[in-house]
Amino acid sequence: MKYKLVIFDFDGTLADSFPYFLSTINILAETYNFPRIEPENVDQLRGMDARQLMKNAQLPAWKVPLIANSFIRLMNRDIDQIQLFKGIPELLKQLSDHGVQLAIVSSNSEENIRRVLGSKNAYLISHYGCGTSLFGKQSKFRKAIAKSGVTPGEVLCVGDEIRDLEAAKEASIAFGAVSWGYTRVDALEAYPGVELFYHADDIVRAVLGK
Repeated sequence: MKYKLVIFDFDGTLADSFPYFLSTINILAETYNFPRIEPENVDQLRGMDARQLMKNAQLPAWKVPLIANSFIRLMNRDIDQIQLFKGIPELLKQLSDHGVQLAIVSSNSEENIRRVLGSKNAYLISHYGCGTSLFGKQSKFRKAIAKSGVTPGEVLCVGDEIRDLEAAKEASIAFGAVSWGYTRVDALEAYPGVELFYHADDIVRAVLGK
């Protein structure tokens, strides 16, 4: 076994919430007075990191938590629209069956995450670090590592955004990016040393060293 703890991001990594994000973001744009996202611009935006997105939307930092909290509330209302990606339940069970500890660190709420996971999958997660700030994941990573009793070298972070990658680097843990999330693959490939996962089975092989 190469890694004893896997820390997953949630939105765009375990849960297919990007379509819901696109369907609600312009509602939030009207409320918080930032530019609408037009369909023809989505692909370009998926190549940006979080700071670039904030600059593009002319968003001051103080507005970001307000928008994030509003999005979380909307998702809670519409939670039945959010589903796990194909193969995720099997992935979590297989890793857990091999003795790998599982954690989720996300800016989303624990309630939303547990509801999307369902009780059976939620039971497999040993640590939830939820409600993180946009650039505050590294501290939640360190808490998950401390609680799990492993060393940073035994931890893999799996996410879909450049901010996940940066936070993993700050916490001195390995990072792997899924190809099916918010950020375009070519944008992730621009960062050296990033392992890309194209299928859930790729994560299993990376973690178990097969």
